[in-house]
Amino acid sequence: MPFTEVVHNLELLMVGLGIGVVFGLFGAGGSAFATPVLALVGIPGVAAVASPLPGMLPAAFMGARRAIRTGTLDRRIAGLAIAGGLPGTIIGALASSQVGGHRLLVLSGLMLFAVGARVLMPDPADHVATCAARRNHNSLVVSLSFAIGLVTGLLANGGGFLLVPLFVVILGLTSKEAAGTSMLAVGALTLPTLVTHWALGHIDWPVALIFALGMFPGSIAGTHLAQRVSAQRARRAFGVVLVTFAGCFLVHQIV
Repeated sequence: MPFTEVVHNLELLMVGLGIGVVFGLFGAGGSAFATPVLALVGIPGVAAVASPLPGMLPAAFMGARRAIRTGTLDRRIAGLAIAGGLPGTIIGALASSQVGGHRLLVLSGLMLFAVGARVLMPDPADHVATCAARRNHNSLVVSLSFAIGLVTGLLANGGGFLLVPLFVVILGLTSKEAAGTSMLAVGALTLPTLVTHWALGHIDWPVALIFALGMFPGSIAGTHLAQRVSAQRARRAFGVVLVTFAGCFLVHQIV
């Protein structure tokens, strides 16, 4: 194997490891962060968008299993998110072939920046009562999840970077509850997205497998780390990471 290929494979492995830690820590950002980073190390647009998906499944379900054990998974919210998100992901994934790879990359960066900015904003005074009412409105949760599913399928990611803000900002879950609940929903939403993009030929399997080899142990480490971080610090860190990373990536894409 040529030396340059060895170095490239090591880069992919380290990318997977780092993304896994982020995903395990926040319950989000797995494939959303992976797409821009893979593009930066030379993976073409559509392949960079879809190739992280195979690594998401084991990482998400392992994180969900741990969240069940620690009592940080809201099963009702997870079920509603899956019910609304699944049809949305299929529609979005099918539509992704009509959008160019570069546009998908830029859209990923814009979404990350917007979500991060909202997470960092303070909640209004009536936040707790309003969120409690929203949580009991099943059709609202399903509808919002359907919209997230559309974006998830279009951008070929697990949806966690949108689900966690939905759970925290709109539904009022704690950061740990949002992360644990997101893990189960991400695993379920990733499956149809993966199958659709696989059928469309968007996945570079050698890249996907090397990335997954790094992501799985990274996600385990991140999940353990999450148990030591307070809810407020986790939310602030999540927002800062999203905004900083998205800003740098968008500048790189525009230049």
